[in-house]
Amino acid sequence: MTAVNENTAVNAGDGAESDDEAKLQMIKGAAFLTTVASAGMIGGFGSTLALAKKKSPDWFSKGVAATAAAPESGASLALRALGWGSVYAWCGVGLLSVAVWKALGVHSLSEFKQKMQSFFPSIPRTEAAGSEPLDWNNVFKSK
Repeated sequence: MTAVNENTAVNAGDGAESDDEAKLQMIKGAAFLTTVASAGMIGGFGSTLALAKKKSPDWFSKGVAATAAAPESGASLALRALGWGSVYAWCGVGLLSVAVWKALGVHSLSEFKQKMQSFFPSIPRTEAAGSEPLDWNNVFKSK
């Protein structure tokens, strides 16, 4: 085998490894974003529920169980609304995505990326070499 053939074989192996690493990185990123989003939703729902219970415990306890005045409990009604809202949101985003996909006439994600890059201007990357690190205390300081 010549030196050129050996280098080509090594480069082909590097490409496969980089593809695997890229896929693994994408899976890790998706898992991280899913975890953060789920934790945020659970935290937001829990804090809202705790605030509602703290503000008016009598009304909160009345909304937990069904009564003669309200045949459906507040929790049941909220879960049903959340379910239908989620279905509508998923279907709406899916329909919008398919409509844009078909209107652009693309057949793969790479074609979609190229089409979007042709429509929108590129954002130049600037290096902030002389900038100092961000002081988070000043960012969250009340005015």
